[in-house]
Amino acid sequence: MAQREVKLLMGNEAIALGAIRAGVRVVSGYPGTPSTEILETIAKEKNPHIYVEWSVNEKAALEIAAGAAMSGARALVTMKQVGLNVASDPLMSLNYVGVKGGLVLAVADDPGPISSQTEQDTRRFGAFAKLMVFDPASPTEAYAMVADAFDWSEKYGRPVIFRPTTRVCHSYSSVEILPNISQKNDESEKPQGFERSQRWVIFPGLSYRNHIQIEKDLIRLGDEFSAYPGNKLSITAGNSGNSPRKGIAAGGVSRAYAREALIKINSNTAYKLLEVSTVPFPSKLGNEFLEGLDEVLVIEELDPVIEDALIRLCGLHHLKVNIRGKLSGDMPNAGENTVALIAEKIQNFLGDLFSVIPNSAGSTAGSPALITNPPELPVRPPVLCAGCPHRGSFFAVKEAVRKNGAGKKAVFSGDIGCYTLGNALPLNMVDTCLCMGAGITIAQGINRAEPDTLNFAFVGDSTFFHTGIPGIVNAVYNKADIIVVILDNYTTAMTGSQPHPGTGESVTGSPAGKINIYDVVKALGVKDIVRADPFDSNTAEDAVTLMLDKKGVRVILFEGPCIAVRAGSGKCSITAEQCTGCQICVKKLGCPAISVVPAEKPKLQAVIDPVLCIGCGICRTVCPAGAIGDAAPNGGAQ
Repeated sequence: MAQREVKLLMGNEAIALGAIRAGVRVVSGYPGTPSTEILETIAKEKNPHIYVEWSVNEKAALEIAAGAAMSGARALVTMKQVGLNVASDPLMSLNYVGVKGGLVLAVADDPGPISSQTEQDTRRFGAFAKLMVFDPASPTEAYAMVADAFDWSEKYGRPVIFRPTTRVCHSYSSVEILPNISQKNDESEKPQGFERSQRWVIFPGLSYRNHIQIEKDLIRLGDEFSAYPGNKLSITAGNSGNSPRKGIAAGGVSRAYAREALIKINSNTAYKLLEVSTVPFPSKLGNEFLEGLDEVLVIEELDPVIEDALIRLCGLHHLKVNIRGKLSGDMPNAGENTVALIAEKIQNFLGDLFSVIPNSAGSTAGSPALITNPPELPVRPPVLCAGCPHRGSFFAVKEAVRKNGAGKKAVFSGDIGCYTLGNALPLNMVDTCLCMGAGITIAQGINRAEPDTLNFAFVGDSTFFHTGIPGIVNAVYNKADIIVVILDNYTTAMTGSQPHPGTGESVTGSPAGKINIYDVVKALGVKDIVRADPFDSNTAEDAVTLMLDKKGVRVILFEGPCIAVRAGSGKCSITAEQCTGCQICVKKLGCPAISVVPAEKPKLQAVIDPVLCIGCGICRTVCPAGAIGDAAPNGGAQ
């Protein structure tokens, strides 16, 4: 028998290849860490039978996938947990309407959070929407589980959520590449096509009848998932020969952590381990797990979903089992789990019933429960890159308001993107940040409460297309008095430089329809629009000043490339003899390429790191001594 191929894959790559194996035909999504690489990996495969797109937002992405699934095609939508909030409107109705082809929403959760506004748990969202949720523990499991998600979607005719978390998405594992699912990957087999039917039109009567069926199916799913291979019950006999009185239940990536911790532990008595990978909870398996136990430790990230399910079973069946976890304070109710943390919690839970297995040298050093706390990593706060056009934009607005704002109070409403980092000192230019597109509408609310305030709303180019446009429509319609600052750096920078409708390029790199932001804003009825180069500090500041005394909705469009799109070719340098040590360049800009070092005269001198500097030149305009210029070939300033 031929040996199968094994690949070292990132979790997101494994999910993507698993979807291709399962016969996905349409893939849509919106970039959001930690989910982004799923769609990008599928696009890189360049399969002619798979359509792939970055949609304008998650709502649009889901509706596109829903149309494909209604036509019998298998469809995949990718997003992060907060993106599901945007897609929630069609999702809630779609479960009532149903689908014909399998529809899977890959929604990546971000415990920590590492790169998100929230730590919301998509398992809760799935339960709220009455949807199935698959919760993989590793890239290897995720690869195979994606096909299961498509199968269950088609079996019940409803969308399914696939919920990897950050450590599953971005960890690596050796994955055995399985054969394609032939009936779904047959190139000659096309989707059945859309068939006209009343089932696709959501009327109240239909919703009522389908809701009844959904509730019946959830009970049935709880039983069927008890036999699903991803849900497992194991018993460790121990040395005493007694029946287990303690149990451990774990879900998601915490299943892998618990297994790893327990491998290093030598049991003196029996215990049960329940691994849960689905919503609805596998009720029959849960009852079998609880039978004969006195207490259970539940290990999961974010919400106490499994813990609640076990408590419910105990109530329904009058079981006297002490369920311990987040609700009891035995497990943290926020942040990520780790192997070391779980090992410590298991040791505390099991007490002296367990001991750590020595390693081959007879030492217990390195075992998770005995690892001494490592030194804390140095703090590295996120910062705008050297040469980022947003720094120039923020600086121009700040200086214009300082010099020409007539002493008015100014509020700077921010949004989601790299430019959120403008809240840090010394710029200090982001006063609010709520969710995608909210900066423009929050500025309107502040304007209504404080009419005499100068209200600025910053929004990026990708966010403008995502949910920024309705905010401008609302402002024009209701005659708000705000200044919208659109920061166009020609890419979706924060998630890895993905294209968007303003770039003229698709996810596959091919030409796409290009939408001009200036033309859109003009078409929305904004009369006062000015364009400026954020790297030209003087003209950028003049553009802001021009808008300060006007009224109504006005827009400043700053256009300058992200360094990931077009890095600068020159460098800046500081002439030591001219530097006075005033540190204004550091205190005003906060560019990571500029720092101060000890010097004899002056006592401190500013220096520019030639590795970080891209020669954007903004720093030249702030130096009162004129000490900053182009770097000469020998490293000095010209």
